[in-house]
Amino acid sequence: MRTKAPIYAGLVALAATAGSADPTWPAPTDQMEEIVFQLQGFQGRLFNDIITPCNNEAAGAGRVTASEWLRVGFHDMSTRNRFFGIGGLDASLQFELNNGENTGPGHGTTLQFHSHYLTSRSSMADLIAAGVRASVRSCGGPVIPLRLGRVDASGAGAAGVPQPQNSVVTFRQQFDRMGFSQAEMIQLVACGHSLGSVHSTEFPQIVPASVGQIPFDTSNTVFDHNVVSEYVSGNTNNPLVVGPAVALNRHSDFKVFNSDGNATIQALNSATAYRNTCQTVLQKMIDVVPDGVTLTEPIVPYTVKPIDMQLTLNTGGTTLRLAGFIRVRTTGLPANSITSIVLTWKDRNGGNSCGSSGCTVSSTLQGVSTGFDDTFGFFPIQATIPAASGISSFTLVLNRNDGTSQTFDNNGNSYPMSDAVILQKPQSCLLQGPGSLTVTGLVRNDIVNVPVTLGVSYLTPRGTSDGNPVPALNEANIAMTKGDCVGQYTFYSASFTIPGGLSFNARVSVTAGEGATAYTDDFNKASALSGTCGTFTGGATCSDVTIPSTTSIPTSSPTSSAVATTSTAAPTPAVKPTVGGYVFVDCWTEGAGARALGDAAFAYDEMTLESCMANCTGFDYWGTEYGRECYCGNTLHSSSAEAPAGDCNMVCGGDPSEFCGAGNRIELYSTTATRTSTAVPSATATLGVKPTVGAYTFVGCQTEATVGRALSGKSYADDAMTLESCATYCSEYTYFGTEYGRECYCGNALNSGSAEAPAGDCNMACSGNAYEYCGAGNRLELYRLSNAPSATGQSSEAPGPTVTPTHQPTVSPYTFTGCWTEGANGAHFLADTSYTSGDDMTLENCAAFCAGYKYFGTEYAAECYCFASLHATAVEAASLADCDMPCTGNPAQLCGGARRLELYEDDSVAAAPQPSQPATVAGTAPAPVWSFHGCVTEADGVRALGAASTAADTLTLEACAAACAGYQYFGAEFGRECYCGNGLAAGAVEVLAGECSMPCAGDGAQLCGAGNRLSVYAAGAA
Repeated sequence: MRTKAPIYAGLVALAATAGSADPTWPAPTDQMEEIVFQLQGFQGRLFNDIITPCNNEAAGAGRVTASEWLRVGFHDMSTRNRFFGIGGLDASLQFELNNGENTGPGHGTTLQFHSHYLTSRSSMADLIAAGVRASVRSCGGPVIPLRLGRVDASGAGAAGVPQPQNSVVTFRQQFDRMGFSQAEMIQLVACGHSLGSVHSTEFPQIVPASVGQIPFDTSNTVFDHNVVSEYVSGNTNNPLVVGPAVALNRHSDFKVFNSDGNATIQALNSATAYRNTCQTVLQKMIDVVPDGVTLTEPIVPYTVKPIDMQLTLNTGGTTLRLAGFIRVRTTGLPANSITSIVLTWKDRNGGNSCGSSGCTVSSTLQGVSTGFDDTFGFFPIQATIPAASGISSFTLVLNRNDGTSQTFDNNGNSYPMSDAVILQKPQSCLLQGPGSLTVTGLVRNDIVNVPVTLGVSYLTPRGTSDGNPVPALNEANIAMTKGDCVGQYTFYSASFTIPGGLSFNARVSVTAGEGATAYTDDFNKASALSGTCGTFTGGATCSDVTIPSTTSIPTSSPTSSAVATTSTAAPTPAVKPTVGGYVFVDCWTEGAGARALGDAAFAYDEMTLESCMANCTGFDYWGTEYGRECYCGNTLHSSSAEAPAGDCNMVCGGDPSEFCGAGNRIELYSTTATRTSTAVPSATATLGVKPTVGAYTFVGCQTEATVGRALSGKSYADDAMTLESCATYCSEYTYFGTEYGRECYCGNALNSGSAEAPAGDCNMACSGNAYEYCGAGNRLELYRLSNAPSATGQSSEAPGPTVTPTHQPTVSPYTFTGCWTEGANGAHFLADTSYTSGDDMTLENCAAFCAGYKYFGTEYAAECYCFASLHATAVEAASLADCDMPCTGNPAQLCGGARRLELYEDDSVAAAPQPSQPATVAGTAPAPVWSFHGCVTEADGVRALGAASTAADTLTLEACAAACAGYQYFGAEFGRECYCGNGLAAGAVEVLAGECSMPCAGDGAQLCGAGNRLSVYAAGAA
């Protein structure tokens, strides 16, 4: 029973380290604090139930549930766009499960489990963040500090979850968009892949169906640094490093880890460095939130915390019963070292009305609970309080068995307990099947002539068409009917049928009054009500209560900052036709996966139409939503639409005479001022497309390429982006395109895989001109020179001033050799050194970098590789046209293509000897000679040769033969790994000898297998 207060307003600074002062109770974070810390045992919240122990597989056989929880956090966060302040950890993933980027059952099962904890004070986004923390801790990882206050998205966000086939340039750009540096990108991937596996169901190109799943490391149910140490030592089986998909360019972990020459991953190769780094980078991951969301300080468990404290009017009406628990953190000491808890309360006027004995009650230990790192003791409270004097607050004394004691007074505030409004549980009831709810509330008689309302917060399942497993969170407000007066209190009652079949998750409140003067007994569990409403018996003579003016009624109470609610019974104030210089348009929907008004946003419980207008001064539109949210903009999103006026039925939090929209409904107002621009859209118009921009003509909305950018000539990004500025920047190119509202790309041709998209997909206004479109996520607003050839090269018009990229005959001292394939299992693994550059790759730069090497080659427009010799299986491509990507730093040059090298050779440098597969290898007794048996794949889910193994950067075939003395076979793999056995396991098959193409780490003249390829030798002469 606390008085109503602004949602997430007045947050106290929470202690960041153990031993600091408790938060001031009650705090907005109390619900999440119990979910996170109070896990098992007495009053346990069981949030860790399906991830403890770490090898639990709730999502299916072979699927480590803890790893799924960790991955959900990354997938939800990774569509963040820091340039626009959108996306981040906001639970939008629930709306994105069918978009192709979020495959597998783990996302759905994780969200479904978390949804059991969804309330107005525990958002899905906060629960996802808590799930990341829990998954890491359950598996032995570090304690990740957890901040709270995340706000749930109301629809899907933009696409952009990194995919295994992406180039390293794309990875860098994606993580930069999220707000992570290159080093943090490497760290985050390494920390995220300590747990779990890659599954063939979702990634058949990476893991064969016959295998099922391949773990990231040999301890994939322990959060440790093996994923790093095994990579660094060269004996990793991580399928995103050495899997059969290397040839398909899906070795994403290798591309990421190797992107800085393995410098960052090497620095992680210790248990301490890995643990400390992961704690930091995973906290940063869960703290990535949309602009406008403010997180608390990291939460810590209370030392002493009241739990479920509740007042009830006893039979006869003359006394109140105070019941609940005091939870004491006993971490590091036995719970029985505390002999008792003594609670002392103050009466309604803040004094002692109990005489010399004092208003006290004592309690001893009843039960204990545990968390990952803490233990708690629970002390039950049962006190009888005269209704005439009541209660306003209490303090606590903790007595220890060593004779010492400690007083807790809620940071000098005492623990507030108001008797102004009471949810009378014995006379309230819930039939959970049909959801039939009846609530009785008591209002103290000095609170007169105010509305009394029953509030019900409840969940309803969504439709199954979009696969969203998270129910919708709703709120109903029902006027309560005045009943009998008994002693100090008047009875009120109301009934409501909770729809959706999830009534056991509902929370109920009784509120008297409105706004800042309201009193409430809120956030009570509906499941705590019995199935039958009792009858109140007896009753003292009804009498008014005189409250001195000095009475202090507590005014702080936690509620949610992120609740999407729909009012089923709200006041019916008249719509205001005008507010200041703005006129009412209508009730309006949000956009599809985007805000209808996306330029600015505000949220607070005192929302009024007038305050929202003041917030949005200078914008063409503003609108209120959910009773407490305000949005501003100069244009309406193209997917936003008019809705029935009756849908906007929530009163404003700060003025119940006004409407402030509803769930997914904006009370929309438009300026009456006239702009000088002719491009001002009306309230019912969508933003128009510019048919021409200077010498360029609009082509359409276009996707990015299959690999890399659709336009790879050059690019820039600017918060003042306009179509005109992009056209000027790209004036030497055939095409220009804008993307994400602030990015500009140029090129003379569209790269492979770029395809036309629906025009409506390009729906982001330019950051520098709200009356122009500048693409969207993975969508280009594409323009072409009016007299230039089309994307297919067909045009009857004369070509304009274009730059045609060409193969350069020479780049001193190198000569063009042709367009070449990478070779079997990927040439990247044979490159002596390499680097990538997103915006300044040229042939000259790559040649200078590779000075002294026999060959250099460019690939994917931005990647440079140096070779002492070519891959044994590398061949010229079928056509020079396969190398069709302009260099990012010079659009007049070509820098290879997708898995195609623009190859140059220095004739003055001798080629390194080509490695070969010797027919025999010298050994020692009992096998002085080993004969080549063939190039063989690994087996089905096990090693082809699994009896013994070793690995070294000095590996040679002779060394492997010596290590396998006494076995029938040895096999060398991935240049530096050696395996022994007396027979090949089932599923290992011979392939072309040329597929074993990787030089031995200790002898570049020999071949030692490749990724998933063993150079196998048998004991004895051929």
